[in-house]
Amino acid sequence: MSFLQWQEISKSFAGSSALSRFSLSVAQGEILALLGPSGSGKSTLLRITAGLERADAGAVIMEGRSLEGVPAHRRGMGLMFQDYCLFPHLNVAENIAFGLRSQGASKAMRTARVCELLALVRLEGFERRNVLSLSGGEQQRIALARSLAPSPRLLLLDEPLGALDAALRGELLPEMARILRSVGITVIYVTHDHEEAVTIASRIALLDRGRMAQTGTPRDLLRTPVGAFSARFMGLGALVEGGTGPDGGSVVTPLGSIQLSLPARGENTVLIKPDAIRFQPCPGFLECQARILSATLRPVGMSVKMALLGDRGREYPVEIEIADPPDADNADWTSGAVRTVWIDPARCLALSR
Repeated sequence: MSFLQWQEISKSFAGSSALSRFSLSVAQGEILALLGPSGSGKSTLLRITAGLERADAGAVIMEGRSLEGVPAHRRGMGLMFQDYCLFPHLNVAENIAFGLRSQGASKAMRTARVCELLALVRLEGFERRNVLSLSGGEQQRIALARSLAPSPRLLLLDEPLGALDAALRGELLPEMARILRSVGITVIYVTHDHEEAVTIASRIALLDRGRMAQTGTPRDLLRTPVGAFSARFMGLGALVEGGTGPDGGSVVTPLGSIQLSLPARGENTVLIKPDAIRFQPCPGFLECQARILSATLRPVGMSVKMALLGDRGREYPVEIEIADPPDADNADWTSGAVRTVWIDPARCLALSR
């Protein structure tokens, strides 16, 4: 039996659909990332699960029981939002122990649990600190400790790193992953950042306009996108429109004809992965032109942003990493330079539009 099930969940706001018959099961102990752009329905689904919103149709089932009519505070769930919602009049220990006090836990039990959680988030000795004196990263970890304190059956996190700047988010992301894996409870983690989802989750559900676009492991979404939306959102390479060639075994694109094993349909989008692009002639590869947008030397190799140039002025951006760049100091790598590149058909995918 699944630990959590969403069964045909639908929700609209002012006549606009946020979720449309969304269904998915979550296993005990799984860390599931709900991933998607703004407006895809991921936060709405989280709020329905928590009991903060009511679905127009469908059911949320947890441990075999419907949560219909069960108020939020009786669902046994921990919640953490982007703004953390720490109580400014309480110190760190009092913030973490807030839910335990509501459960009637003794002072000794509260003290022990606070110490345990501060050790988990690596903030030992912070018990008496004012939460307003903490950095953004420290507040984030205290909010997580508070949500874990009552030992919830399910932990719901809505963009928990969203309030942090990029540098701090990158620093705290592996720490968040470590904490969530160590506690062993079921987690639903909402984010719009695919790198965050790949780092945190054991499985990802990618949403597009209230519907499931793809679900699978991080490796599934990175290696085998099922459609153009998945590939575009995950940033997997250049997406080029095309149609099946007259021989039935190639796709004709604005870059030229690419020999592929195609699905049985006439219109396709071709995903050109970064590792498909070469800067030296290769037999059987598609030759085309690319304009360099930027080229940045790294300690090892070079990062290059370029636009593949198709007919009628169409351009297809892609970013690649070159481990051993040829003529790295050559003017052909300056912004605006046009170079010839060769594309390996074996490293391209035909996707449904």
